[in-house]
Amino acid sequence: MKKIIFNLCFLFVNLHLLAQEQQQLHIQHLTDNFYVYSTHKDFNGTEFPSNSMYLVTQNGVVLFDTPWDDTQFQPLLDSIYSKHNKKVILAIATHYHDDRTAGLEFLRQNEIKTYSSQLTYDLCEQHNEKQAAFSFVNDTTFNVGNYKFETYYAGEGHTKDNIVIWFDDYQILYGGCLVKSTQVENLGNVTDANLEEWSLTIEKIMKKYPYRKFVIPGHFGWPNNKGLEHTLKLLMQNN
Repeated sequence: MKKIIFNLCFLFVNLHLLAQEQQQLHIQHLTDNFYVYSTHKDFNGTEFPSNSMYLVTQNGVVLFDTPWDDTQFQPLLDSIYSKHNKKVILAIATHYHDDRTAGLEFLRQNEIKTYSSQLTYDLCEQHNEKQAAFSFVNDTTFNVGNYKFETYYAGEGHTKDNIVIWFDDYQILYGGCLVKSTQVENLGNVTDANLEEWSLTIEKIMKKYPYRKFVIPGHFGWPNNKGLEHTLKLLMQNN
């Protein structure tokens, strides 16, 4: 009887931990082989969601930014492999803050290639954040498996190094923290922002990618594709 009770308690604890992990790591299908995953972290006393993306290709899975919550590094890899029977082979960070870069060293230790812009790489070193193993200087097109996507640096905004990633065949813009969710009514953390240049940066992105089916912000939801327009509106209200 004691053994049965112990086993039941052990099972209950495992189920409770699994439920916590699932709550902390939320994966949502976007379109085709694109997924948005969200993790949470305490930010100034409030649980704050952070969005990242991944793409499943015939050669493996590509991450766009890493989990913010360090308890979710391994659960993310496990969930991806369980769901798609493929391993993560590549990760790209969109700026140097830890909600984009926290998992870079963990991924490197798991023999996953990690990339960022050279500016992000330098800022990570300057601010003692995790660094990618490889860097690129100019806007770069990646071809992975049967997919192609490009990085684009339009200028300063949320940070001086923020880039976006564009998937032309699917008209997906992954904006990271440069783009604000239409669900929020403020610019969030602007400690390292360039409020004078941010609007110009957004306008350049809108001009370069005029047809956008999906726009994924760095935090909160994406109920529509108006994240760039909403970010401009918030910037105008801030000035």
